[in-house]
Amino acid sequence: MTSALIPRSTQESDRSTEIAHLFVAYRSRLLKLAVASGADADAEDIVAEAFYQLHKNWDDLRSREAAAGYLRSVVRNLARMRLRRLVIARRYAEPGPCEFVVRSAEQQALLNNDQRAVVKALRRLPRRQFEAIILRHWMNLKESEIADAMGISAGAVKSHTSRGMTRLSEMLESRVA
Repeated sequence: MTSALIPRSTQESDRSTEIAHLFVAYRSRLLKLAVASGADADAEDIVAEAFYQLHKNWDDLRSREAAAGYLRSVVRNLARMRLRRLVIARRYAEPGPCEFVVRSAEQQALLNNDQRAVVKALRRLPRRQFEAIILRHWMNLKESEIADAMGISAGAVKSHTSRGMTRLSEMLESRVA
């Protein structure tokens, strides 16, 4: 179903221009979402794929305003798929002699000890709580936008966010104690 904002006869150049504006406006936020979702090394690729999917499915959007939510959903889903593939690959891979996580210098510089503790605690939350908190507090989305992106009700967003924040506080307090 298309809206009056995006008629089927939209010129390819208009579509490309609109997507270019969206790229400038949302790229960095989508990169943060991809990294927060566990796609550290693949964040750029995931965001690029999200914009490709947007371009490919442009005529199927219900409105221009839906594009940002669509991009967030695609990034979130691609990050989940990447993590699933990694879990399966690691399950069957033989451990190497010296396995450790290597982060880029930029990542190390951005994370101080407190931030690392919060990220570690966030990643231990159940998936829905993690997503609700990231979308609300890092992406600054409204409950209705989060509900749309996650495919749940606004009440469920409130519940996941509240439970996640409670659990996060407990984990961080136990770290200090």
